[in-house]
Amino acid sequence: MNDKKRLAAEKAVELVQDGMKVGLGTGSTAYFAIEAIGRLVKGGYNILAVPTSIGSEKQARELNIPLVTLEETGTLDLTIDGADEVDGDLDLIKGMGGALLREKIVAYSTRQQVIVVDDSKLVRDLGTKVPLPVEVVRFSHGRTSMYMEELGCRAELRGGNVPFVTDNGNYIYHLHFERGIRDPYELQKRLKEIPGVVETGLFLRMAKKVIVASEEGIRVMERV
Repeated sequence: MNDKKRLAAEKAVELVQDGMKVGLGTGSTAYFAIEAIGRLVKGGYNILAVPTSIGSEKQARELNIPLVTLEETGTLDLTIDGADEVDGDLDLIKGMGGALLREKIVAYSTRQQVIVVDDSKLVRDLGTKVPLPVEVVRFSHGRTSMYMEELGCRAELRGGNVPFVTDNGNYIYHLHFERGIRDPYELQKRLKEIPGVVETGLFLRMAKKVIVASEEGIRVMERV
């Protein structure tokens, strides 16, 4: 599995050019992309990068990748990140790595969002292989979960009795849909209307390109 992830990540890094401003994703596949970008920097590339998590920031610093904020750099040329599910429209579920809010902020500020996955992440309908992560504020989060469950899911607090805390100091709920998500666009709208919901792991119309590694090799899916 890691070999597939590495192949997809290294294929994506071929898009990185000297002088680019690059977003650094979070997760096991993005890890390999950051490693490859570190090699480019070591080889003389002038790259400015914005990390999407404390973990990615730590890895980048260890590789001497120059880091900046979005306020300092403005719109990014390219962001390379992973995904937990990808459907046929290149819509995504992200956030099982716990960094969905920062990942979405960086993706929104990027000209080209490139997603790297292995073929196990491809699905017909989102929400069939993994739950949907939703970041919520801690205050009255149990009440927030009740409102989310009214949308036809089972809401599970990540970490249970010892809740997982995001880099932003919030909690994450995993929303389980028995038959997948029928209309991700409507669900996104309704979730964002609930007070206490900070952001969802639905990344809709954001990915420009998805690089998929399988036993047969690498293929590139692009948004039409």
